[in-house]
Amino acid sequence: MIYVGIDVAKDKHDCFITNSDGKVLFQVFTIQNNRDGFEALFAKIQSLSTNTSKIKVGLEATGHYSYNLLGYLMDKGLPTYVINPLHTNLYRKSLSLRKTKTDKVDARTIAMMLMSDVNLKSYSDTSYHNEELKSLTRYRFDKVHERAKLKQSVSRLITILFPELEKLVPTLHIASVYAMLFELPSAGKIASCHLTHLSKLLEHASKGRYSRDKAIEIREAARISIGSNMPAKSLELKHTLHLISELDCEITEIESEIKRIMDEISSPILTIPGIGYRMGAMILAEIGDFSRFDSPDKLLAYAGASPSTYQSGQLESSYSHMEKRGSRYLRFALINATKYVCHWDATFGAYLQKKISEGKHYNVAITHATKKLVRLIYAMEKSGKPYIKAA
Repeated sequence: MIYVGIDVAKDKHDCFITNSDGKVLFQVFTIQNNRDGFEALFAKIQSLSTNTSKIKVGLEATGHYSYNLLGYLMDKGLPTYVINPLHTNLYRKSLSLRKTKTDKVDARTIAMMLMSDVNLKSYSDTSYHNEELKSLTRYRFDKVHERAKLKQSVSRLITILFPELEKLVPTLHIASVYAMLFELPSAGKIASCHLTHLSKLLEHASKGRYSRDKAIEIREAARISIGSNMPAKSLELKHTLHLISELDCEITEIESEIKRIMDEISSPILTIPGIGYRMGAMILAEIGDFSRFDSPDKLLAYAGASPSTYQSGQLESSYSHMEKRGSRYLRFALINATKYVCHWDATFGAYLQKKISEGKHYNVAITHATKKLVRLIYAMEKSGKPYIKAA
């Protein structure tokens, strides 16, 4: 067997090639992150063997830096292994007590890991093409968080400009309130607005929910408001509302594309009550190819949602904390999906209540329900069968 270790970086990649006898075939060499560099690497590999079944190529999971090289290697039919950097780091430390970490050392370490056959799974076409869905779900995740921060800013600004408004509406973050504040971003402007115009503005934005009576109530509150008259804050509020509107459009477009891909995948995960397109897409995108995992426990460990273990001699930890390693996006998606599933499915709801009745904190009980959900998803994806509710 021929083992190729690649340490990926932004502009260049360090490579090391050895064989199963431990003979160094190519000392560490550097290729540029471009077409010429990729072809130079492939030419060296081909000069050693044209039988791809006798070749293993390994590289660290370094996000977007490795994506182009990974695609090139897979197009060439080379069995490629994407290794968790944490795994590489621990393996390197096990080889030497010296604190030595360089790109050249990492390239050697990756090749040695491939040679030791530490239960690594090759990267599949399914995982590679799944990157599109992962990219979309993570992009949406970041956009939603960005919008949430802007909404916090809106709440802060309204507290300064028109604090009484919050008690007059169910929530500040509805279309009618945003439309009114975008045009009239202070209590003073609302107080001086013609009643007919304010009524029409609220009625149109709320789709008929708010009438003239609500406009009168808001204008009267604005006239006696303790809100500050600060043009700079009013301008900030107006611009913040504009940014939220733009993010709403972007998130809608992203979700439409996610739904298109999910319709093509046609995963049974969507048949589980409480899991919709968005959360289901995030779970599938982060897991990728289910064949990489031999059991649900390994999938749970990949999400960093499995309990840590500590035992030495007669000492054994009684309170194991969640490892919180692996994909934080997958961990977020699984735990949040579990909350919805426990609400909409009687079986999961009863299981959650059972754990709580045993004296477990709600968050601990949710993690137990998450393990149950992971086992269910794993079985469904392996069998391709939809979820059947218990009678």
